[in-house]
Amino acid sequence: MTPPPVKHYLQFSDLTADEYDYLLGRAALIKRKFKAYEKHHTLNDRTLAMIFEKASTRTRVSFEAGMYQLGGSVVHLTSEGSQLGRSEPIEDTARVISRMTDIVMIRTFEQARIEQFAQYSRVPVINGLTNEYHPCQILADIFTFIEHRGSIRGKTVAWIGDGNNMANTWAQAAALLGFTLRVATPRGYEVDSQLATLDSGGGGQRGWQDFSDPRAACAGADLVTTDVWTSMGYEAENEARKKAFADWCVDAAMMRAAKPDALFMHCLPAHRGEEVTAEVIDGPQSVVWDEAENRMHVQKALLEYLLLGRLA
Repeated sequence: MTPPPVKHYLQFSDLTADEYDYLLGRAALIKRKFKAYEKHHTLNDRTLAMIFEKASTRTRVSFEAGMYQLGGSVVHLTSEGSQLGRSEPIEDTARVISRMTDIVMIRTFEQARIEQFAQYSRVPVINGLTNEYHPCQILADIFTFIEHRGSIRGKTVAWIGDGNNMANTWAQAAALLGFTLRVATPRGYEVDSQLATLDSGGGGQRGWQDFSDPRAACAGADLVTTDVWTSMGYEAENEARKKAFADWCVDAAMMRAAKPDALFMHCLPAHRGEEVTAEVIDGPQSVVWDEAENRMHVQKALLEYLLLGRLA
């Protein structure tokens, strides 16, 4: 089999709607086999390098377990335990790691850092999270929605909270996959238009609507979703953010404003009583545990696709 050209996954817009149709379908097949205890070793003898410059629970477990389930192996690297946190130029690190492994996942701070790594990598690079984007999480969220409610095309998603990497990625996904995104943020915490606008294949298409009232954003929504108010790296702003976001806690009233069968999602970890009440995240409309598990299944499909292309 001739391997496909090197393709990176650094933000949601790096793939087309058609590629997402394939990936989501493939993830469903992979999950069915996983639940039936059927082997699915399409990546035998392949090695994934995981580079963590930000701490992780779900990203590490989902990628590591997923790669082993595909028959491959994993190398785990951190800034503290490698030259990444020292003086070696990132382009040299990329050149070396990509000669020894088959694919790389990076969880880091600035998007520019992962883009620089990818520029010098001979193998595919996956964004496991940056300050600007979190494409694997949104891929899992969309897969979860499809499992519970069918196609997301034409549906309405309400994002409540910070205009962060999750909101940026939801905006790209909405423009690419044809659903409506309503973003409700406090003043000063809006989505960065330059980051959220879909440029790749979308002609600069804007994929969201701004709301100043979170309950209005939830009105008639099919999905309500949020994230912590203070993302990793912004801890110094924590107290100011708690005050600014006081009215942005997703509670039962917001969920009542949405459709009766609306889902609730959160990428986790969650702070009950801050961005969401316990009543909502632990309630019947919440699918956060399916959402968390599905990171593994969609990432397995992604790893497979970046290394092998489309499989019959």
